[in-house]
Amino acid sequence: MTTMAPKSDFAEWTHTLYLQVIGWDSLILAIVVVATLLALFRYSTRARGREAPPVSREHLALEVTWTVGPALVLLAIAIPTIRTTFRSQPADAPADALEVKVTAHQWWWQVDYPDLEITTANEIHLPAGRPVRLLLESADVIHSFWVPQLGGKRDIIPGHTNAITLVPRVPGMYLGQCAEFCGLSHANMRFRVFVDSPTQFAAWSTQQTAPAAVPGRPVEAANFVEAGARVYATNPCVTCHTISGVSTQRIGPDLTHFGSRTTLAGGTLDNTSANLAAWLRDPPALKPGAQMPNLGLSAQQIAELVAYLESLK
Repeated sequence: MTTMAPKSDFAEWTHTLYLQVIGWDSLILAIVVVATLLALFRYSTRARGREAPPVSREHLALEVTWTVGPALVLLAIAIPTIRTTFRSQPADAPADALEVKVTAHQWWWQVDYPDLEITTANEIHLPAGRPVRLLLESADVIHSFWVPQLGGKRDIIPGHTNAITLVPRVPGMYLGQCAEFCGLSHANMRFRVFVDSPTQFAAWSTQQTAPAAVPGRPVEAANFVEAGARVYATNPCVTCHTISGVSTQRIGPDLTHFGSRTTLAGGTLDNTSANLAAWLRDPPALKPGAQMPNLGLSAQQIAELVAYLESLK
């Protein structure tokens, strides 16, 4: 979570702007320190002994200097700031830009790729070297989208669509989070951005558009997965979540390919069997204010549901 290691064009513009502002701030600090030292040790009445201090008079040149000087510094900061703001959100995205719609919920992120007909949650995959247009919307309150290594913060306002246009340049995994207080679990509203090579992104998108795959298992394990599918279908899970071919509700995250994700619970927990079981046992205990309630599942039902969800690759 550092802004000092930019991995996209937008982040590089922001980083350059930081350095420019720091440069001007350092110059102003140096002037103030020098003026303070001169006032203390060169022009103070103590340094001048018993000599009477000089009579103070108006000094037009000095007044013009300390008025025009700061104004020029502010102008030197404002121009690159405005340029960076407009470069990151042009009116029209590049023709080959990948459009990604990100919808903020309390407290998770829905990610849609309209052109690819892909829906996922809390993890965003982007191809390296290709322009990306992020369309940011809110389903409830004000949020803020922030991936420090890929660009600056952008507020997400209910009823309004904000956008970020950037080109991710370095493959890797980058952490993001909501940067605007949005309720009890604001700090637990995280996500990950995976910048993939073009080949990796093509493979990921192909896998996401395919039906959820259940890998080959021994008979006993397969039966366990089937039991978990029945638990899913006969409990309130189906009233909130989408699994392709099973349920179509969109209140909670789409679970069609849940087993292929690296995190759960709004990006706060690694996607492991133990964490998933703990989450299913009592979501609000792990994430205060979580919209998913305690379903009162038995230990056997939880184990079966874990097996089923992990099979959704």
